[in-house]
Amino acid sequence: MISDEQLVKKARDGDSEAFEELVSRYKNKVYSLSFRYMSNEEDAYDMAQEAFLKAFRSLRTFKGDASFSTWIYRITTNVCLDELRRRKRRIAPLSLNEPLATHEGDEVEKEIPDTSPTADILYEQKEFAGYIQHILDQIKPEHKTAIILRDMMDLTYEEISEVLNCSVGTVKSRLNRARTALRKKLSDRELLP
Repeated sequence: MISDEQLVKKARDGDSEAFEELVSRYKNKVYSLSFRYMSNEEDAYDMAQEAFLKAFRSLRTFKGDASFSTWIYRITTNVCLDELRRRKRRIAPLSLNEPLATHEGDEVEKEIPDTSPTADILYEQKEFAGYIQHILDQIKPEHKTAIILRDMMDLTYEEISEVLNCSVGTVKSRLNRARTALRKKLSDRELLP
């Protein structure tokens, strides 16, 4: 099997099939990483595509100091965090109590559907997974990134330090803080002893 390094070299030389093979190898992991940030299938798909486009455009600048996988995970992380920052700046607060104005000038009360999971629809495992994702969305982005890369993407401390461009000690510190925050939130909900 041809290595990532060989595929990168071929792709740099203009072999589009080589880059397609890299996409094929990493599309599931890049999508999974994107989904952990975006919490939405369509957004995750868009971010994964954006990450691969950025990687393709930047292929000539890829020095090979890190592995291709580490490099594409770094790009994906940055694309997702940038999008989340953009959204945070764009979203205006919305009052749930104020009525909506129609095109005719009338006002109608907002009807907010109850989307809370019911026992007959969701299994306990899915509910727990949703809660974990909810907790992840509440912790600091650098802590969330460390947890995702280590516990969900199964990267080593060294690979994470390359993705985040920080020391292994910083990675371990972020992981410790993230896990402490997760443990506390899970204990508060009595999901852990």
